[in-house]
Amino acid sequence: MDRPDALGPMLGCCSHLARERMDARLAGCDVTPAQARVLMYVHRSGGQAPQHEVTRFLRVKPSTANGILDRMEEKGLLRRSVSSSDARRRLLVLTDKGARQQERFHRAFWETEEAAQRGFSAQERADLLSLLSRVIQNLEEDRTLC
Repeated sequence: MDRPDALGPMLGCCSHLARERMDARLAGCDVTPAQARVLMYVHRSGGQAPQHEVTRFLRVKPSTANGILDRMEEKGLLRRSVSSSDARRRLLVLTDKGARQQERFHRAFWETEEAAQRGFSAQERADLLSLLSRVIQNLEEDRTLC
């Protein structure tokens, strides 16, 4: 049943367009969307974060996260180090280059957010975010039922 006014297709279209616009803005940054998310996460964590937390944040398998992080390390965006409190734990540390790229991504992110919400009042933005949070919660709860 493919109705263009149904919630699923509308959310899918929004997701596709938002990703397309973000990809266009990131094209000059030499980072993938997943790498940009890692940069933002590590930056918000004070410039370093445990690798297992980043893997959980990305919601990917450890092998997929390793591939993303390997390419980021090759680009000089971050480096891996061993935790001083537990030698079995790997820390991701943002490099100066990674911090600069994170700033570029941050600007691109907010430009895309503004484009998506153009013409919305503050109340409409708040309402939309609240409704989408409920959709997310409903779908997360549905995971436990299936």
